[in-house]
Amino acid sequence: MGEIVNLNRVRKSKARAEKETKAEANRVKFGLSKAEKQAVRRERERQTEDLDGKKLDTPT
Repeated sequence: MGEIVNLNRVRKSKARAEKETKAEANRVKFGLSKAEKQAVRRERERQTEDLDGKKLDTPT
């Protein structure tokens, strides 16, 4: 005779496993380390300052 299986428990564990797999893929796809985030922010700030320095003053 086969082993008795609680279908709700199996369904929930399968859903948890799929959710974890999706979360791991998202971490790889979208995740940046703290150092990488800071480097991106610093580069964006540097570009903004560089662009602001090249603006021409308009005579009023």
